[in-house]
Amino acid sequence: MYIIVVGAGDIGTPLIDIATRGGNEVAVIEHDAARANQIADRYDCLVLNTDATVKESLADAGAEQADAVISTTDQDATNIMVCLLAKEFDIPGILSVVHNPAHKNVFRQIGVNTMENPQQLIAEYLYRAVKRPSIVDFMRIGERAEVFEIEVTDSAPIVGRTLREADEAGILPEEILVVAIDRPEESEPITPRGNTNIEAGDLLIVYSAVGARPDVTDVFGHYEDHAG
Repeated sequence: MYIIVVGAGDIGTPLIDIATRGGNEVAVIEHDAARANQIADRYDCLVLNTDATVKESLADAGAEQADAVISTTDQDATNIMVCLLAKEFDIPGILSVVHNPAHKNVFRQIGVNTMENPQQLIAEYLYRAVKRPSIVDFMRIGERAEVFEIEVTDSAPIVGRTLREADEAGILPEEILVVAIDRPEESEPITPRGNTNIEAGDLLIVYSAVGARPDVTDVFGHYEDHAG
């Protein structure tokens, strides 16, 4: 792919590293001269020390043949302008970081995919790690629903039962859906069915419409979450 990365700060630099190591052709637009020089010295990519909110800058970066532009600056106004200009070049993939949640609707209206401020996501992840120590990884969907990974303990009420049996016994609430099972001795993830048995040590990917509440993690034998 040919990728234009706008901004070489805390977000853009790791992205440049990943994209170049992945064998992609990368162009970087960075307004700060010192940062631009650092990127040019460190990575095999085109680096332009210029203002990305000027259409000619995107043109000089090769926007006409770009597959994607990703704007990672710390200013939402700059990111919005970059995305609007990118649309004029009909770039297939246009993505941006959003720092202020109130601005998400603006990006949505212009048809741009967004990622929330990574610092905020990290803070939420760290808080969740303390609040719900049983959760391996999680993704919030809307206001309440979550998809998360959790390991089944020996004491879990669901152990030794099929999903159908757990449902019939009232152990597995209707708001919870086991999406996949990663079992140590299996080479591939298991797609669960009603007759799939749950074993201790299984790493489950779970969808919960009510989030990862303590009464939900109880099902998988993690009672420590009540302390949070």
